[in-house]
Amino acid sequence: MNYTLHQLQIFLEVVQQKSITKAAEEMHMTQPALSIQLKNFQSQFDIPLTEVIGRQLYVTDFGHAIAELAENVVRESEAIRYRTKEYEGLFTGKLKISSASTGKYVIPFFLSAFLEKHTGVDIVLDVTNKTTVMNSLKGNEIDFALVSVVPDDVDIEEEILLENRLYLVGNTIKYDRKRPFIFRELGSATRIAMDAFLSQKKERKRIELTSNEAVKQAVIAGMGFSIIPLIGIKNELDTGELFIIPAKGLPISTQWRLIWLKNKKLSPVAQAYLDHVRANKREIIDKSFNWLVDY
Repeated sequence: MNYTLHQLQIFLEVVQQKSITKAAEEMHMTQPALSIQLKNFQSQFDIPLTEVIGRQLYVTDFGHAIAELAENVVRESEAIRYRTKEYEGLFTGKLKISSASTGKYVIPFFLSAFLEKHTGVDIVLDVTNKTTVMNSLKGNEIDFALVSVVPDDVDIEEEILLENRLYLVGNTIKYDRKRPFIFRELGSATRIAMDAFLSQKKERKRIELTSNEAVKQAVIAGMGFSIIPLIGIKNELDTGELFIIPAKGLPISTQWRLIWLKNKKLSPVAQAYLDHVRANKREIIDKSFNWLVDY
C-alpha cells in the first residue's frame, strides 16, 4: 500500500461529513480534486470504503474500521510534528475554541498576542450558532467555548471577558411601529435576550434570520428593526447606516465569557491560553474595546 497522510485526512473528512461536496469545502479543495484523491485511496483496497445509495453517501463497516485506524495515524503524525517543534524550543499543541457567531468580534483580539508569542500552537476556531457551540462543549470536543449567556444544563467554569450590550437598532433614528421586528433563530443568545425584552409587547415574529450579520443587513435595508449587540455595529454607527433608538429597558447587558467543562483537565496549551487571558485581559480591553466600554 502507498497511501499518503493527506489521503487519510481526506478520507476522515469524508467520513465525518458524509458528503464529497462538504468534505471538499472543509479541506479547501475542489470537488474533483478531492474525488481523485479519494478514488486513489480506495484503489488500494479490494473492499469498498463508501457506497452511494440514491444521492446519499454511506460509509461501509469496513470504511469505519479503516477510519478508526486512520484517525490514530493522523493523531500520531500530529504528535510527531508537535514533538519536533518542542525539541526546536517551541511551545506546541492545538487549541480548540468554539464561539457563538457574534463572538467573532471578540475572540480574535484575545488570541492574537498568544499566537504571536507561541508560534508552535495551532488554533481550531469554529464560529457558529449557540446550539452547535454547546453541543461541542458538552461532547468535550473543544477546550473552550465563547458565549454571552451561561448554559443552565451543564456544569462549567468561566472567565468573564467583556460586557455585551444589546440595543434597539434601525436604519433611521425614528421608530416606526408599522415596521416589523427582525429576530434571530430560536436558541441564539441574542434571540433569548430579545424574546425576554419583547415578551410583554406581543410582537409577531414575521422575519427570522440565522445570523446577526444577516439581521444587521436586513435592518440596513429597511426591512425592520432589531435588538443587536453593540459590538457588531461600530462601523455602521460611524457611517450612519444604523442608529440606536432609545427605548425603555434597553440596553440589555450580558457578559462575553470563556467557559469550559467543570473538572476538565486542561491541556498544557489550553492552560497556558487561560493564563494568558487572565494576565492580559485588562490590557486587551483597553487597547481594542475602549470604544465599547465608553459608548
